[in-house]
Amino acid sequence: MEIFEWIVGLMLAAALLSMLARRLSVPYPSLLALGGAAIALWPESPSWALDPRLALTLFVAPVLLDAAFDFSLRELQRNWISVTGLAVVAVIITTAAVAVVARWLVPGMSWPVAIALGAIVAPPDAAAASAVMQQIKLPHRIRAILEGESLVNDASALLIYRLAVGAALTSDLSIAAVVPTAIAVIVGSIAVGILLALVVGRLLRLVHDAPTAIILQFVGTFGVWILADNVGLSGILTIVAFAITAARSSSRLLTPPGVRIPTNAVWAAVVFMLNALAFVLIGMQLRPILGRLGTDGLAGSLMVALAVLATAIVARFAWVMSYNIFFRAVLPVPTTENGPGRPTIAGGIVTSWAGMRGIVTLAAAFALPNTLPDGTPFPYRDLILLCAFSVVLGTLVVQGLTLRPLIAALRLKAPDPVEREVRQGRAEALRAGLAAIDGDTSTEAKILRKEFEATIAISADPSSDAALDQLPGNDIRRRALAAARRRANELRLDGTIGDEAFRALESEFDWGELSAGADA
Repeated sequence: MEIFEWIVGLMLAAALLSMLARRLSVPYPSLLALGGAAIALWPESPSWALDPRLALTLFVAPVLLDAAFDFSLRELQRNWISVTGLAVVAVIITTAAVAVVARWLVPGMSWPVAIALGAIVAPPDAAAASAVMQQIKLPHRIRAILEGESLVNDASALLIYRLAVGAALTSDLSIAAVVPTAIAVIVGSIAVGILLALVVGRLLRLVHDAPTAIILQFVGTFGVWILADNVGLSGILTIVAFAITAARSSSRLLTPPGVRIPTNAVWAAVVFMLNALAFVLIGMQLRPILGRLGTDGLAGSLMVALAVLATAIVARFAWVMSYNIFFRAVLPVPTTENGPGRPTIAGGIVTSWAGMRGIVTLAAAFALPNTLPDGTPFPYRDLILLCAFSVVLGTLVVQGLTLRPLIAALRLKAPDPVEREVRQGRAEALRAGLAAIDGDTSTEAKILRKEFEATIAISADPSSDAALDQLPGNDIRRRALAAARRRANELRLDGTIGDEAFRALESEFDWGELSAGADA
């Protein structure tokens, strides 16, 4: 019961900190991590250590699926060079830089252990990136690149991590023996993710009840991750392939609105709750980590941890700006909304600074074995935990809190192609709708035809500055529905209609207001 009470209290604290973060216009993960650290230092707080496999499954799988589901495959195709550079090359460079610095500061640390540390702190986190970017207005291409990076960089980092830990545990590990296995894992993970998406999609196509569909979606998400993990595949790559395939599957078109709308609402709430708990728990790891280290040599360990934090930030900055300068020199055409071109210095600075780490880094650190095969403790495990915590907390706080002011200082603005594409797509789609009722002379068809024609005219007008949800008649519809809602409530209060009838009317009015651009 005490654990449950603490969880409820942490959820309340996370909600309050998130409200404060929005009022202060700062990313909520930063405040949540700081709040978790403050709770950890309170003497009466529980000392909870993250179980690595549970943390990855519970916190990473649904958040990663949600991000991958909404990610545009077209943007990945357009920006694949930049995404690959960040998800693979930047991870390798950061891993190498951290390993060199760790070996320099701690000469007794072997190369495999140092490389494992570098791989642990190298990848920015999908949950942290999506949570921060939801509250910060970024140019569309930079956002697409950062989201694409966050989906696959964990896989490349964890592959290096597994190789390094394997080398630390055994001396007869060779690259020649590992490379075929690594290729098989990558190809197998993607293939299994695509196959499972097609199978689950066929199953969900048969479900027209929202609660059942939502349960099956979450069971499917955790099931895909657990299956991939148990058979030795990459849970991250499998989930990403699963989500992207599911998002582009024709079964989405067959999902009724009565299922899709509540499903989206539940997923948004659950992902936020998991993010909030994850970032609070990140901060709470300070106490068990300090408890393992003790007071002897703590100052030296903190110095190493700060050096690793600085190295991780600088290494990413060095790679991104080198890439930026090189492509500015060889590409004469600036970046446009239709595709990549010459990057900007301001965009490179923001991309360099948007490297927040999160739950994957801590989970990988906690997943280190406690002992070597000969029974001796795994070398420098507690120091690695402190370094991982410092990089996560440091990037969430330092980079997370300063990203918005940095964007404002650089005056980083770019046209948003999404708005143009929404208007274009709406006009084309509604023209198809008009064609479907062509020849229908009923009164209802005439009314609908006029509404569609007015909407097409506004959407097709490039000079229109109306908001995307300000379609013809929306203001009138909202006023009329508000009056209807008040009258229905009066009828319920005076006993003319019962509660069941009122709820049925309320549901109708709710759907009407949503279609008129009201806040969800």
